[in-house]
Amino acid sequence: MFSNLFETLLIKFHWLFVILFLIPLSIIYSVYESLKNKLSFFKENSYKAHDLKIKEIQDQIKRRNQTDPKKRMCTGRPGWKAMSFRSGLYKNQLWNVDLSKLTSIFHIDREKKLVFVEPLVNMKQLTSMLNPLGLTVPVLPELDDLTVGGLIMGMGIESQSYRYGLFQHCCEYFDIILASGELVRCSKEENSELFYSVPGSYGTLGFLVAVAIRIIPAKKYVKVQYLPLQNLDDLEKILMHETQKDSDLDFIEAIVYSPHKAVIIKGKMEDECKPERKNSIGYFWKPWFYKHVEKKLDSNESLEEYIPIQDYYHRYSRGIFWEMNDIIPFGNHPFFRYLLGWSLPIKISLIKRAQIPTLKKLYEKHHILQDMIVPISDLKQSLLFFDHKIAVYPIWLCPVQLPNLPGMLNLKENKSRMYVDIGVYGNVHLPSYQALETIREIEKFVRERTGFQMLYADCYMNQEEFQEMFDHTLYKKMRALYECENAFPEVYDKINIHARS
Repeated sequence: MFSNLFETLLIKFHWLFVILFLIPLSIIYSVYESLKNKLSFFKENSYKAHDLKIKEIQDQIKRRNQTDPKKRMCTGRPGWKAMSFRSGLYKNQLWNVDLSKLTSIFHIDREKKLVFVEPLVNMKQLTSMLNPLGLTVPVLPELDDLTVGGLIMGMGIESQSYRYGLFQHCCEYFDIILASGELVRCSKEENSELFYSVPGSYGTLGFLVAVAIRIIPAKKYVKVQYLPLQNLDDLEKILMHETQKDSDLDFIEAIVYSPHKAVIIKGKMEDECKPERKNSIGYFWKPWFYKHVEKKLDSNESLEEYIPIQDYYHRYSRGIFWEMNDIIPFGNHPFFRYLLGWSLPIKISLIKRAQIPTLKKLYEKHHILQDMIVPISDLKQSLLFFDHKIAVYPIWLCPVQLPNLPGMLNLKENKSRMYVDIGVYGNVHLPSYQALETIREIEKFVRERTGFQMLYADCYMNQEEFQEMFDHTLYKKMRALYECENAFPEVYDKINIHARS
């Protein structure tokens, strides 16, 4: 009885703890990180500084090889700092290698159209550096704190993905430190099998220490058009049409608000805007983006506006899509936005760090955080299935062109194919929901449609099912070639639900 009462009070009043403790801590932590990044820009943004960091990492691996060669390795980054709402338990049993200094953008080559970065560079750093120069990367995922390394190792997607694929498909080369301590560069032309094996390998082939990412021109604004829809048939039909024709769109995504209501969001970069239609959604007093879009369902207002490009790229950051609504239920209220909106988003890392066991247990029982990629032709059927099993809204849809390349996402076909990411984030209120059974059913549904699960998400598959979803052929070949068996755990050992807390 008292246990149930305590759980009820925690659910109902956890926002008080967030406001009194987590928001102040998040502000202090954000200021600290900002100052650290600015200092590192002046001190470390050079090839010479980068080489010194590489030497330190190689020395750590050398010590491990000399003192405890049978102990497997992983990055020393604390699990609570990752963007996923869970932490990696596996780190407690492994040899931790400190990569925390790899936070710099150390070169932009306009002639070769490349930006050279270290793996802990985040999306906010990239837009802050590139956008003022009229540049961007082809796929720039929406949340500020997502890192380059995390997006390569665990997959990253964004509303330009219908044209460019996943984040990994915009990378020209990777620098990897192998278990031996050797630094190796891999690209499509050099060590190509390793290059195609790194994405999705989750740090189990070596330590990623540098990445060259393609850059493309960026304009000042994104001309955004909203298309409200009242049924799933139109949603699937229009998305398939917009993504398979010779489109001049730069961005396309959709938000589903119920089984019968959705808004397709189309964007095109422009250098000029109509002043009366400019909307700087990045200001802290502005509504969270998904709420702003929801008003388009029944609005007589213009369904076209111009958003500054940096605001557009980080449109979901303040609300962490819509996760912030579960953390602070009144966070989008105008009073809160004007009073404390400037303090958002709260750092996910601090939310995890401050989580007490009871809240953690409740999260595991009632919360879902999943991104599933299915063929776009299966979209309507998938949404109906998700509605039946979990009925969590909103749902984020992001079309993605998956090229037919070797590696974990091998399509086993002779051509590229259009898929769509279905992002489901929030608390499940269906009485029938049981995390283990329900997620396993969803994973089975996705496997049967040759789909994929984002690796950051909770994985309830057994190892055989996981290897059915992701092609391990080339990955295992690289594991054997670079003697990884005693040096690194396998991907499954790091992402299955039992390896995370």
